[in-house]
This record gives sequence, C-alpha cells and structure tokens, in this order.
Amino acid sequence: MLDVALLGTGGMMPLPNRFLTSLLCRINGSMLLTDCGEGTQITLKRLGWGFKNIDNIAITHFHADHISGLPGLLLAIGNAGREDVLNMYGPPGLSRVVNSLRVIVPELPFEIRFTEWSEDNDTSRFLTPDTELKCLPLKHWMPCFAYSLTLHRRGRFDIERAKRDNIPMAVWSALQKQDEAEYEGIRYTSDMVLGPMRKGLTVGYCTDTRPVPDLPDFVREADLFICEGLYGDASKQEKAASHMHMTFGEAAKIAKAANVNELWLTHFSPALPDPYNYIQEASNIFPNTVIGKDRMTKTLVFPD
Repeated sequence: MLDVALLGTGGMMPLPNRFLTSLLCRINGSMLLTDCGEGTQITLKRLGWGFKNIDNIAITHFHADHISGLPGLLLAIGNAGREDVLNMYGPPGLSRVVNSLRVIVPELPFEIRFTEWSEDNDTSRFLTPDTELKCLPLKHWMPCFAYSLTLHRRGRFDIERAKRDNIPMAVWSALQKQDEAEYEGIRYTSDMVLGPMRKGLTVGYCTDTRPVPDLPDFVREADLFICEGLYGDASKQEKAASHMHMTFGEAAKIAKAANVNELWLTHFSPALPDPYNYIQEASNIFPNTVIGKDRMTKTLVFPD
C-alpha cells in the first residue's frame, strides 16, 4: 500500500488558497517528500501526517518555488523529535544549496546525507529493500529531474515448494521479507520459496520541463502520474515553450503515450485561478485526468 498526498499545486508563487507544488508519499510509515516550496510545512501540518517520519527528500531543481520552504521544514522535522539520518536527493550542487539555506537553521538534531544525481544517465536508489526511487533529466533552465517511486512486490510464497525442498519453517517468515536468512549454519535465499516478482506500485512526478523523448518510457504504466500543467489554454503553447514549461494538453499526451492509469495535473500558473475551466484540454486526450488540488490524497493498493 502506498499513500500519496499532493501538498500544493501552485507554480511560481503561492496564492492564498494554493500552496507551491510539493508531493508526499508514505509507505509503511516512512515518507518521501518531493520538492519543498515556500509554505510546505503549513500545508503538511494541515494534512496531519506528521513530520518526524520524513526519511527522504527529493528536489527536482533549485528554483525558489521548489526549495525555499526547506529551512523551515527541516526545523519542523527537528522539533518533531527526529534524530535519525535524513537522506536528500537532487541535482548537482544539492549540498551547496541546502547548506547555504541552512545558515538560518544551523543546528539540527539529525544528519543530512546528500545524493547528487548525474545528468549523464538514469540513476536510481533503493530507499528500502522494496522501495526504489529513480530519476530522469528534464529540459528546463537549470538541471531538473523527474522522479519515479516504485514499491516492488515480491513473489508469492510457495508453501508446497518450501516443504518439498525441506526449507525450515523457522526461516519462512524471514524469506518473505528479505533476500536471505540463516538457520543452524545454513544460508537460505528467498528465491527458494518465492515465485516471480509481481506487479508493484509506481508514482511518477514531473514538473518544470518541456516534453522530453524519454519521459513516456520513464513513467510507463505508472499507477499515478503527476505532471505540471502551468498553462491550461492550448493557445499558450508558444508561451509554454519559451518558458520551458508544459500545457495541459502536452502533459496529457505524455500520459497517453506512457499508458499510465491516472494523470494528476499540478504546478498551475498564478494567472490560472481556476484550472477546472481547462480540464477538457487534457481529458479529450487522456480521459482519466484529474485537476490537482492542495492536500488531495489517494491510497494505491496492490492488484490481486
């Protein structure tokens, strides 16, 4: 099970009832925050999922509307009692940018460990043994990355095979959760008792970019694809291109090409007070399109 919360849906600047774009994903209590614009800690507080269990933070790029809320959020995480290491991922220069912002938050009760992505190739990290974070370089004014979070699902436990091969019952439970276990000096591996991997759950997140050729494959068949739509009106196509952003229609074309299950639009221009007026610009291309709103949530569950 994977819980998703779109904390804010605004681009460029916050509005009285629209915070800047940020995404929170929760798996087994551990949380991944993607982007942290001004006011993120406020909308997160309203959501009510807490701060302490934010174990990982991924930053798409270093424009202020995606990172300026970080000092306050880090302070809130510290005040919530966190002492464990917090992992942070982002473009080259991440540690320099974050440590510069930390001038106003010099003392934290936890360590931050940085992973700076390379733009030369796709990169991934396992946040837990079953949870994988991938990134893809995008096309913006500065280095910017799309993210894909996948909760992998192990194969079914084959009890008949385990009995036939005399796998001790003492390691059955462990082998359903981890790759290997030892009993009475003998090492057993999960492939001895599990069938092939089953379909997992995937959430894709993309903002601040022109369409790039590799993006449909990057989010292919995602259960949920969250994508920027700074401009709703198709007549803004030229403006979107000149500002290195996308329209609703362009986001919908990516969703269709990738055969995702559902598309949430986000990162709306301040000049777009009611994105719902332009929903058909996307839904005519990709019917299962939803206009994002602050603190909209969804729980993704494994198929049977």
